[in-house]
Amino acid sequence: MSTQEVPARRRRDFPGWRMVWALAVTETVAYGVLFYSFAVFLVPMRRDLEASTAQLSGALTLAMAVTGAAAVGVGRWLDRYGARWLMTAGSLLGAACVVGWSQVRSLPQLYLVFTGIGLACAAVLYEPAYAVINTWFRRDRRAALLTLTVVAGFASTVFLPTSQALIDALGWRGALLVLAGLVALCAVPQALVLRRSPADLGLAPDGDAASPRPAAEPGPRLPAADPPAAPADPWRDPAVRRLTLATALEMLAITAVAVHLVAHLLERGAPPALAATAAGALGAMSVAGRVAFTALAGRWGTGPVSASLIAGQAVGVGLLFALPQPVSTVLFVLLFGAGFGVIHIARPALLGSYVPAAVFASVSGGQALAGQLGRVVAPVAAGALIEVAGYGAAFGAVAACTLAAAALVLSAERAAALTPGRTAPR
Repeated sequence: MSTQEVPARRRRDFPGWRMVWALAVTETVAYGVLFYSFAVFLVPMRRDLEASTAQLSGALTLAMAVTGAAAVGVGRWLDRYGARWLMTAGSLLGAACVVGWSQVRSLPQLYLVFTGIGLACAAVLYEPAYAVINTWFRRDRRAALLTLTVVAGFASTVFLPTSQALIDALGWRGALLVLAGLVALCAVPQALVLRRSPADLGLAPDGDAASPRPAAEPGPRLPAADPPAAPADPWRDPAVRRLTLATALEMLAITAVAVHLVAHLLERGAPPALAATAAGALGAMSVAGRVAFTALAGRWGTGPVSASLIAGQAVGVGLLFALPQPVSTVLFVLLFGAGFGVIHIARPALLGSYVPAAVFASVSGGQALAGQLGRVVAPVAAGALIEVAGYGAAFGAVAACTLAAAALVLSAERAAALTPGRTAPR
């Protein structure tokens, strides 16, 4: 049966979409509890543990570093065994660590717990989900990535107020026990819904019917979205290297802004309410940017559209310093926020066309490590630059990073187009 003959109902019932929705829910919980909720617990922990904000924040920085360090090993596991049991175990580990978090009495205990949370994050956040989508989708990959990242993009919106409400009702230790239960529940859909490959169910990616062929007559290879020719070592591929560097630079830029935007706006005399609203609005605009990216990429291509949105962030930085308040802040949020989450869709979509599916997760893990390094370095590097040269220099460096990232994405696409036998992503 050809792709065109597959009934529409068969595609709607495709198990891959059930996996996408299961992942969207579990990613929202995992990000909300294991990452975003930390900000709400800082104040009560600072009082009970008699530690400074910097000391406590070091635990989250440690977790991000551990997540990045574990990403390469996680990627190799995903290529070999799939995401089902890794994500299930990661949710159970994450739940156990959150229970441990609720019982800490000292900084060393907190740091030990967050080492475990870092390992759990490597197993349950976006990287394993990207690997599942890359395996189960080709034609509908961008739509699947959009569904995942838009839903998970509301993790902070849901879990920051939820965590605060739980703290008010139960205290911070009791609140963490409730949140640990939510993380543990994520193991249920991960174990029951996730599967390794559509071929295991007699299907092809996107819900198309597999095309069986007699063993004696293998016939021609069916076209696939994955490149038929790629270097034995994917890291020797210029497209992969340039996309990896673009990821690191973009993550550095958006993390620096997330950490230092409010302080900069306050220094410029913006009302505290405007500064806080602007920082929160970046997340909302990132969702809008992902939707716009997916709609536009179908017409003009993944690379050009993602590069345009990322370059637009530099324009937003320029307007932030060139125009008076509050117009400058509004335009900055619109332009910088539109590109804020694009890399989360563009990177796996582009990488899926650069490397074979068999090594996608391993290479993606290396790129995740580069992105995490950018996130870890950004707050300190930007803070040091602010101390030496002021916010103008720091945000100028942010703009330079986004422009370089956009140029690298386009360069990666050109390199991919020049590789024999490879078709650039539409």
